[in-house]
Amino acid sequence: MWLPLTDMAALRAARRLLTHTLKLEPTISTLNQRWKSTAAAAAAAQGVQAQARVHPDKRKPKTGILMLNMGGPETLDDVHDFLLRLFLDKDLMTLPAQSKLGPFIAKRRTPKIQEQYRKIGGGSPIKKWTAHQGEGMVKLLDELSPATAPHKYYIGFRYVHPLTEAAIEEMERDGVERAIAFTQYPQYSCSTTGSSLNAIYRYYKSKGANPTMKWSLIDRWPTHPLLVQCVADHIQKELNMFPEQKREEVVILFSAHSLPMSVVNRGDPYPQEVGGTVQKVMEKLNFSNPYRLVWQSKVGPMPWLGPSTDETIKGLCQKGKKNILLVPIAFTSDHIETLYELDIEYAEHLGKECGVENIRRSESLNGNPLFSKALADLVLSHIKSNEIYSKQLTLRCPMCVNPVCGETKEFFRKQKL
Repeated sequence: MWLPLTDMAALRAARRLLTHTLKLEPTISTLNQRWKSTAAAAAAAQGVQAQARVHPDKRKPKTGILMLNMGGPETLDDVHDFLLRLFLDKDLMTLPAQSKLGPFIAKRRTPKIQEQYRKIGGGSPIKKWTAHQGEGMVKLLDELSPATAPHKYYIGFRYVHPLTEAAIEEMERDGVERAIAFTQYPQYSCSTTGSSLNAIYRYYKSKGANPTMKWSLIDRWPTHPLLVQCVADHIQKELNMFPEQKREEVVILFSAHSLPMSVVNRGDPYPQEVGGTVQKVMEKLNFSNPYRLVWQSKVGPMPWLGPSTDETIKGLCQKGKKNILLVPIAFTSDHIETLYELDIEYAEHLGKECGVENIRRSESLNGNPLFSKALADLVLSHIKSNEIYSKQLTLRCPMCVNPVCGETKEFFRKQKL
């Protein structure tokens, strides 16, 4: 997030931030089989490769879809560069003397973070999952929209390769006619999707050139029907794993990454969009169970959006609610925040400490074929709409303090289809 830190408080908060920042990235699960995604296991068995793209079609692409995400270190050797880029990103956080403090923190924390990744399998599978999802998406698009085919997906990460800038260069070299920047965060936040869009704008600004491609954006999709269906299906599947006599009393906790209240109070739309997703999912489930929206990964001394996931689990247990289902509602693929924070810290350790009877976690969407269909439907609907971006993107946060945000919105406003 774009955190306003000052002096020594910045260093202390940044150090605490780092412990959980990496939990934003998907990682390989080594957890109990009951929490493993069956889709993940199937994909692994089929030898899904961790590559930026796996696209057999050699024809010149007409439509390029740039899949935007934060990324995560694939190997232990990637951790330092990942941290370095992260701590230098002023869209994500602000630090005093950031050009010097950022590299210092990255170097200091690398060994500890490498050890964390070693314990969960040695790296992040986010590139593998994005390639798997992208391949399914473009295969469907070529069938559904031959007029805009061939379609080719590109992966644009903020902090690890393939970087957003490199992906844009590849799209330009490929001669793509229509470029669609497609955020892989269903709910918009200035610190995630906003940062990725700023990277696109900065790329062209640094080149002093206009795009040769016609750009448009899929900048949010929190209530897309197939996204809602995927999440609801995974919840129902996991609810069925609870003892039958306990099933109706299971409390569903929808958990999303929190935001500092300073960001929320500037008008970031993320909290309301996450709430919108939760509402649609519960409607799909006919409100079968009691539920709450909770927020995880709070770091640093500043006030953050609550209630926190861990404190909510403790409070429920104290009140005798000891059957709990955790649902990652703002993450579409498994990563440290699901595989470690939710599964190990909360479901395993905290659950044991609190004396829960049953606590489980709903599978992430990973390799679910319906999710690839959702992505394809989003792109197809976007193409048919002839819109550059959603109406929400035109509205800056009322108390926005990042001038690049306005420049980015103006850049995309000038695009013509």
